[in-house]
Amino acid sequence: MSANSRMTVATHALTWMAMVCPRRSDGIVTSDQIAVSVNTNPVVIRRILGSLRDAGLVVSQRGQGAGWRLARTPDLITLRDVHLAVEPEPLISLHATPPNQECPVGRGIPPVLQEAYSRAQDSMAAALATVTVADVLKKTIA
Repeated sequence: MSANSRMTVATHALTWMAMVCPRRSDGIVTSDQIAVSVNTNPVVIRRILGSLRDAGLVVSQRGQGAGWRLARTPDLITLRDVHLAVEPEPLISLHATPPNQECPVGRGIPPVLQEAYSRAQDSMAAALATVTVADVLKKTIA
């Protein structure tokens, strides 16, 4: 089982955009250009950019000069923002089928695990909120 890489791809795309967009007069880049840096198919990039657009992190432009640009400055986009945009599911979730309620473990374990999972999610969100795309870019190109 492989880990989900949407967060990593989204962060890579935003970091690349933070580096390249200010150098362009219109600030617009294409999913094909981003895909070259990420080394993936442009369709993957477009899907991720769609989620980032829905979260208000990027803006799309149609027609002549179509492409994407950052909706905020890189220092105002945290990795928590990125995570919320592309990872709608919880970090860890309970099993979809409720356990056997006649078993003492099955009956008692869901709330115990949910509390632990919620604390883990909150800790991760707090840590991601301390890092911006600008921070990632600065450390990446250092």
